[in-house]
Amino acid sequence: MSDADLPISEYAFPGPLRDQLVAAIIAGEKTATTSLVVEYELAGEALPAVGDRAVVVDSAGEPVGIEEIVAVDVRPLAEVDLAHAIDEGEGFTTVAQWREAHEQYWQGPEFRAYMEDPGLRVDDNTQAVLVRFRFTPRG
Repeated sequence: MSDADLPISEYAFPGPLRDQLVAAIIAGEKTATTSLVVEYELAGEALPAVGDRAVVVDSAGEPVGIEEIVAVDVRPLAEVDLAHAIDEGEGFTTVAQWREAHEQYWQGPEFRAYMEDPGLRVDDNTQAVLVRFRFTPRG
């Protein structure tokens, strides 16, 4: 499969958060990410798998490089560890900081609208998809 045939990988929604995350990916600071199992269920998509590749795009939809999944783990939010939180490259130094930022995102109006669930709540038992990836910049 050529790079042109790869699926698109979008981090957050277009705007400041995506710009921050993509910059961290390009800088090599972000090598992990987290999503919710319910996101894949809503979209009718399979969970990511080791070896999957995708084109990472910025807020303008422009390709910045290719990510390749190197590890996938599904676990409850309560079991996310500090190593994963740090590898998300957003400056978290505790799991509590990571959790607070992610809860704000997942329970925020934009994500709830995307999920078509205005009352979406996450808790310790919410199933999360923890992904580690390798990134190759474009060019």
